[in-house]
Amino acid sequence: MTTDIHETVRLRYAEAARGVMSGESCCNDAGKYGSELYSALERDELPTTAVMASLGCGNPIMVADLHEGERVLDLGSGGGIDVLLSARRVGPTGRAFGLDMTDEMLALAQRNAAQAGATNVEWLKGHIESIPLPAAAVDVVISNCVVNLAADKPAVFREIARVLRPGGRIGISDIVADDALSAAERAERGSYAGCIAGALSFAEFRAGLESVGLEDVSLTVSHEVADRMFSVIVKARKSSAASAGGNVGSTESTGSAGSSPAAETFAAPTKSCGCDGACR
Repeated sequence: MTTDIHETVRLRYAEAARGVMSGESCCNDAGKYGSELYSALERDELPTTAVMASLGCGNPIMVADLHEGERVLDLGSGGGIDVLLSARRVGPTGRAFGLDMTDEMLALAQRNAAQAGATNVEWLKGHIESIPLPAAAVDVVISNCVVNLAADKPAVFREIARVLRPGGRIGISDIVADDALSAAERAERGSYAGCIAGALSFAEFRAGLESVGLEDVSLTVSHEVADRMFSVIVKARKSSAASAGGNVGSTESTGSAGSSPAAETFAAPTKSCGCDGACR
């Protein structure tokens, strides 16, 4: 099952990367996915192909509060838009890592970094369930609509806690389901590669982060992407008192819930652009 999910997602994003390299923009669904979730100023900072490859459901840079000299890891970095924006914010004394499992996306990201003149970036190949970095390696973990694609989400949460230094934090955009939706109902709303079928509920996402010892967990709705499926800003922090080697429930691998927003009012979601609202 895990292998099948990985392969489904890999094929979808390999296709997207090849499309961008041939001059075709990835999908952009009426402000719900893609580059329109970034400001014009942010888009102007980057190579056109980095912007074209943006398939996320939010803008984690807005909430990550990055500082000069910090080390940042982007899970599922795709064409590199969030890594390159992070690299500018942490400056030459900081470092931005991008982790992706798709060769085509990594090649596109490397090309974009070279065009942007970014020298403080590093691209890693691997799965977000097994991050190829040592424990306590980064100050911040960001991600843009990728956790919902993971085949083993508890492993993702353990790995996030492991690679964060004590006092480190996360700033993640992701798709989260209304607590009342069953797994079957989530699957009805879209494929795994379309970011819907694999989404956790609000309660499940919160419980997953807290189970590995992350604190101050918050999930804030940004916008609705489908019926009772939401783009959510997720923030949390690793305790400053936590050991550098991990946290509650963490693994030693080196990589080789809040209330549902039922009371909110949203406009009805528009039809997808034809790629199932795919996100990076």
